Amino acid sequence: MVEVIASQVAGDNQGRGTIMSKMAKAFAALGLVASIVGMSPLAVAGSDDGNFQVRVLATVVDPDTDATVKAGGVVIPGADADVSTEVIPATTLTYFFNKNLAVELFCCFAKHDIDGKGAIAPLGEIADTWIFPPALTLQYHFTGMGRWEPYVGAGVQYIDFFDTGTGQNRLGATSVSIDDSWGFTLQAGLDVGLGNGWSLNFDVKKTWLDTTVTWHNTALAPGGVNVVGDADLDPWIFSAGLGYRFDLGSIFGHRAEAAPIK
Repeated sequence: MVEVIASQVAGDNQGRGTIMSKMAKAFAALGLVASIVGMSPLAVAGSDDGNFQVRVLATVVDPDTDATVKAGGVVIPGADADVSTEVIPATTLTYFFNKNLAVELFCCFAKHDIDGKGAIAPLGEIADTWIFPPALTLQYHFTGMGRWEPYVGAGVQYIDFFDTGTGQNRLGATSVSIDDSWGFTLQAGLDVGLGNGWSLNFDVKKTWLDTTVTWHNTALAPGGVNVVGDADLDPWIFSAGLGYRFDLGSIFGHRAEAAPIK
């Protein structure tokens, strides 16, 4: 029992170290992109009332996973799966229709591990996959609070799973496939103005979506059977970073025609 507890503690510490390492890399990428933006011609066109905003973010993607796992169509009692939490760089593009209404596109790339949980926990990592998870939200921004601008949003997220692998493959699968998925997203955030179009951003999104994971031709029976996991992913997405706001007209040489939206 002592050995088991020690092993668990060591694993937890290793997991925290991995998350911290990934967070450091995400912030390094964030700083690099922000430096490039700061040295670009956009730096002289910043406007706190501009109609377009770009953000670079350090983002935590934390799936809240619940799965039903079947082998050959029969439910495996107590079997579940867990999708890893990842820290990644991300970006958003926001267009303001007026001072309150805006539409935002969020995107990034991330690689996640899928581990057995519950009755199949001894299998360890049973798949890994890259995801492309753009989210589109319609936002309402609350104004009149000085440099503080909170907002809420709602929309949809699409997740494309690609380059999916078998992980440690203790199921003996020949391959793994994951169905792409759509989900409903809610959002809340805060921009803190720094002047000249720059701002700090803090944002949280919650998406509800489900997918199906299939391990093909596993070694669980003669001739191979498919193992299928019906999974609710329901990720939380936490972001923090730097935003830059400007008038699109100024980029295309129409400064004289650009009008502030608030």
